Amino acid sequence: MPTYDYRCKACEHEWELFQSIKANPIRKCPECGKLKAERVIGTGGGIIFKGSGFYKTDYRSDSYKNAAKADKPASESKSESKGDSGKKNSSGSKNSSD
Repeated sequence: MPTYDYRCKACEHEWELFQSIKANPIRKCPECGKLKAERVIGTGGGIIFKGSGFYKTDYRSDSYKNAAKADKPASESKSESKGDSGKKNSSGSKNSSD
C-alpha cells in the first residue's frame, strides 16, 4: 500500500496517509475539518537500475561497443604504469635488501 500526500486548500495543511490504491481520496482535512483536502500528485521515488541486464550494458549499438573496446586497452596500460615499481616476491611482500 502506498503513502499518499494530501494538502488542504483551505488551511494549507499538508500530511501523508498510508492507504490502499483502491481507496477513495480523503476529502476532509484533519486540521480544519473542511472538505477541501486533495491528494497531491508527486514525483514518487526514483528507480535505480543496478547490475547487468539493463540498457546501458546490454542494448548499446555495435559502434559504441567497438569504440569502448578500442578505448579499454589504453586505459588499462595507464593504470599499470602508475602502479608500485617495487617487485613482490612469492610471499607477497616487497623484496628488500636487509
